[in-house]
Amino acid sequence: MTRSEKAATIEELKGKFAENSFFYLTDSSTLTVEQINKLRGLCYEKGVEMRVVKNTLVQKALEAAPEEKNYAGLYESLKGPTAIMFTDTAKYPASIIKEFRGDDERPIVKAAYIDSSIYIGDDKINELSKLKSKDELVAEIIALLQSPAKTVISSLQSGGSTLSGLLKALEQRGE
Repeated sequence: MTRSEKAATIEELKGKFAENSFFYLTDSSTLTVEQINKLRGLCYEKGVEMRVVKNTLVQKALEAAPEEKNYAGLYESLKGPTAIMFTDTAKYPASIIKEFRGDDERPIVKAAYIDSSIYIGDDKINELSKLKSKDELVAEIIALLQSPAKTVISSLQSGGSTLSGLLKALEQRGE
């Protein structure tokens, strides 16, 4: 790789890290070409971009980011073969990896960056796969907000029919 190609890759990675609040560093080094293609297909279906890049280029791109991003905790994970999984939904890469590997041990989650939080190690995969997406959280909040209103409306409607029945009964008695 020439110096200009490396610089272009670093710039491209800087842009990727700037636009994605969620990414995973993984190791899929022992997978066959067929397995890698299958993994890439699963990633494509979920809108996850998977790239294999040299660790030094990744670290340079991370070091160029603003200090408040707090990427320093990821540098230790940049050893050995690394594939980066960029995503818009935090749990998708973990779900894909769990689904893909079944009984195998690869790919391994080396680290995950989730909106300024860093998760180190493959033992965090269950925790990461249970994260809720933004849409899921919004749906839960809406359901919680609607619940009291539905209860009030339901009570008013049932109370109205009870009151109506009571008035009819009194009217019939009066006749």
